[in-house]
Amino acid sequence: MHHVEKGRDATSSCPYTLASFSTEHFGVGSASCWHKSSKTAGAFFQNAEMPQNNTLQGNHANSVEEWRRSKTKRNLAAGLSYLQWSSGLLGKAISSGSGSEQVPHSVLYRRRWLMLFLFSSVSASNALMWLQYGIISNIFMRFYNIGPLAIDWLSMIYLLTYIPLILPVLWLLDNRGIREAVLIGSAFNCIGAWIKVGSAGPDMVLVAFVGQLVCSVATVFVLGVPSHLASVWFGEEEVSSACSIGVVGNQLGIAIGFLVPPILVPNVDDLDELAHHISIMFYITAGVATFLFILVVIVFQERPKLPPTQAQATARSIPPEQYSYTASILRLLRNKAFILLIISYGLNVGCFYAVGTLLNRMVLSHYPGEEVNAGRIGLTIVIAGMVGSLICGMWLDRTKTYKQTTLSVYLMSLVGMIVFAATLSLGHLWLVFITAGALGFFMTGYLPLGFEFAVELTYPESEGTSSGLLNCSAQVFGIIFTICQGKIIDNFGTLEGNIFLCVFLLIGSIMTAFIKSDLRRQNANQQAKAAVSVEKPMWLFLFLSLNVGARIKVSFAPPAAP
Repeated sequence: MHHVEKGRDATSSCPYTLASFSTEHFGVGSASCWHKSSKTAGAFFQNAEMPQNNTLQGNHANSVEEWRRSKTKRNLAAGLSYLQWSSGLLGKAISSGSGSEQVPHSVLYRRRWLMLFLFSSVSASNALMWLQYGIISNIFMRFYNIGPLAIDWLSMIYLLTYIPLILPVLWLLDNRGIREAVLIGSAFNCIGAWIKVGSAGPDMVLVAFVGQLVCSVATVFVLGVPSHLASVWFGEEEVSSACSIGVVGNQLGIAIGFLVPPILVPNVDDLDELAHHISIMFYITAGVATFLFILVVIVFQERPKLPPTQAQATARSIPPEQYSYTASILRLLRNKAFILLIISYGLNVGCFYAVGTLLNRMVLSHYPGEEVNAGRIGLTIVIAGMVGSLICGMWLDRTKTYKQTTLSVYLMSLVGMIVFAATLSLGHLWLVFITAGALGFFMTGYLPLGFEFAVELTYPESEGTSSGLLNCSAQVFGIIFTICQGKIIDNFGTLEGNIFLCVFLLIGSIMTAFIKSDLRRQNANQQAKAAVSVEKPMWLFLFLSLNVGARIKVSFAPPAAP
């Protein structure tokens, strides 16, 4: 009589009982164990609950076959219920035992778009107030009776405040969550806007600085949120686009900041009339900031109940006691590819900050009296950049070519800066609009690329931490470039000042080329998908084994005569 030991291959020590199927049986561990299990699975299902001494003969065969079929069906149902999900090497695995923790499903919620829209609106409101003074710097210089460097600092204070506050704010984002960060940021934005309402007087320049300082604190809380918000709320195929939309919100505010102040505050000689126009502008921005703060309090949520991707599910599974904010910062600073990206990102975005702050001075030096067109040129830069950001985000979602896209856009930013510098002084304002738009498309379009590339290089570290460090680098270089280019423009001219920026864009392009493309987040999602795809052949194997085992007829021959 053929006899197979229940629950173990007679020729091997490899267990194959239903309760013992685990990750290694799914192609992750021992291949030989899987092979042996597949050979004997039919015998297992055949003998699972059959008495070992049962002898089947003659007319009992049909009834025994019926008994075997009904039993194996019940055994499968009981056995499959014993298998449970647990986290494994690839993010998902099937393990036995009732103590295993189930991995949540990935779900996309419709309200994710509401969260993104609300955050983008807050970011736009804050960015608008950054350029309220710089784009009409000649008017405010006369109104407050201050020099060009002082008016530049009303914009650069946004950059300066970010540097000492970014690490505490990153700690708050990691430990208290995205809702509190956005809530505090919108509160500072609202308070600063109302303080600036009181600065609409020729002797209120200190109040203006205090208001800008409070608004700049809000920037620290909202500037690094887009990549974090996109990862927490959006799926794998739309995360880059969502990050781009979050960045576009900030760019939209900059665009409004270029367009609206020259319209609301005309260059009139009467200081009382000028103060009235300035007051109207500040009241409008304060009202919008207050409305957005109320919406954030009522509507904005921390995160969805279930994660949108397997990578986010894995990140959520890390126990809080195992996470160290200081250790995370140190790991990021030891990541050579990320360090290269920090510096190259700071060079590119720092150049953009310098151009945005000094645009009014550059345009008026060649086209006197064109304050409104200076604002429109800035608007053209940002609108083109918004289009570039959205296109780059969709391209990343489609191709996942992070380094190639980032390097290409960086090189085109350099080309755009060279063309803008060469055409600014030719005397053709329409040509400046075209070259400024080309510059903005690539230079501003680079912003979400840097955020998303950083998340890929640093996963599973917090997205807010990586983007916060990128922005800190941008603020440092922005201050340096704005001061240096302003001095160069005053002493030599706009062409020399723009060439100064081109040199650093070239350095940044070379550094980007040396960044190693280690796409960790993409690898995590692919491994999770691979684990899920491996499960399907296993279930098919179980059913086929059942079917074969239920239909095997075992023949028992009497012992041969001596």
